[in-house]
Amino acid sequence: MKFRRRFLPVAAIAIAVVLAVAFSVSSGSITALAAGDSADGPAYGPELQGFNYPAPVQQFEFTSQGETLHMAYMDIRPAHPNGRTVVLLHGKNFCSATWETTIQRLSDAGYRVVAPDQIGFCKSSKPAHYQFSFQQLARNTHALLASIGADNVTVIGHSTGGMLAIRYALMYPEETRQLVLVNPIGLEDWKAKGVPSLSVDQWYERELKTSADGIRRYEQATYYSGTWRPEYEPWVQMLAGMYRGPGRKEVAWDSALLYDMIYTQPVVYELGQLSMPTLLLIGQKDTTAIGKDAAPPAVRAKLGHYPELGRAAAKAIPHATLVEFADLGHAPQMQDPQAFHKALLDGLAAVPTNR
Repeated sequence: MKFRRRFLPVAAIAIAVVLAVAFSVSSGSITALAAGDSADGPAYGPELQGFNYPAPVQQFEFTSQGETLHMAYMDIRPAHPNGRTVVLLHGKNFCSATWETTIQRLSDAGYRVVAPDQIGFCKSSKPAHYQFSFQQLARNTHALLASIGADNVTVIGHSTGGMLAIRYALMYPEETRQLVLVNPIGLEDWKAKGVPSLSVDQWYERELKTSADGIRRYEQATYYSGTWRPEYEPWVQMLAGMYRGPGRKEVAWDSALLYDMIYTQPVVYELGQLSMPTLLLIGQKDTTAIGKDAAPPAVRAKLGHYPELGRAAAKAIPHATLVEFADLGHAPQMQDPQAFHKALLDGLAAVPTNR
């Protein structure tokens, strides 16, 4: 299948190049050398209208909690199928489009790839009064897969998508051939470690302050271990564009509800119940932890130690294989696609097709 290339407006590309050069990392800290956000960046709708995805986007319409919702997804069928289907679950600050390179590599290797945007994210519905839970998102995903005839799937989850992937695998173990966790958050219980609770209203106020400049600084430090390349900029603009657009309050509100879900619904205590082969792909420079910036210094120092978290998870999960990337951050699939996808494809091939 041919993939569409995404194009940002010329002004946005120019801004991307300038800002990518205008950041430096010194002694582990990020220093902004450029002015703040430009008002000339792209503005997208509340369902990411105007931002192109790498493959055709379809909509799964369904009723949940008394509301009619739609869930955007890409369903990419390979030219030479190997009989396996992979489901890609995106993270909190990501969309299914950010799996672009992974979709291409998996499709080339013969996998059917299904990549949804979860409810509350990206091109999917943004309900204002929805009881968000990982169980509900897993049920929504399961219903989508049933509607398109995808069963016995390999589930790959990144970041918050890793927490969702764990919940999905626990709820549907007989339909999960293999589980792959890419720098999943939730390998620790932040609340139990002392991260203070924030109300939904507090999360909302924080989200309303979202800017491209803030996104870029955070991603450089956490996702890419202090490095920056121009090809990361479209993903900054993807997120920032929704906060520049007419639906910024809708986007911020659902984001606040989702942060509350992530903070209050740990999965780490159930890792031992995972029964399927599980591949852990962990960038060792990752330091992600929900609410870390709101925690006191003594608590903050204990959070987000991914070398320890990955090894503890591998020990807790009965049939786990751990692959560590020494120099990569929270998004290894984007920071070093070659190394990441080799490890991913090798790990997928290790599980028999007829399992």
